[in-house]
Amino acid sequence: MASPKVMNGTLAASDETFPAADAQAELHPAQNKDFQVDPVSSDVATTFLENKERVKERRKKKAEERKHALKTLKSTIIVSGAILAVVGAAFNVTKKLKATSLFN
Repeated sequence: MASPKVMNGTLAASDETFPAADAQAELHPAQNKDFQVDPVSSDVATTFLENKERVKERRKKKAEERKHALKTLKSTIIVSGAILAVVGAAFNVTKKLKATSLFN
């Protein structure tokens, strides 16, 4: 608030005054189309949204990597199971052949 200054024993108004208030804009903010944005708050909000998008992208990328790793693990288990089945069958056939004395 501007305070009056004392000059030569009399009160003098200072040069500092409040800006004029727009009652219509203050009472009806929805109709006020000419508003100013605080640049600091705007930057903070923009940075927050950008960080939120980055986090979302990272999570999506990690989920895709997990899916790929799981797919690779599944195929590895299936292939090693198939190899184990073939080796087991070959061992069983060899055992049966020895039992029938074809190798003796």
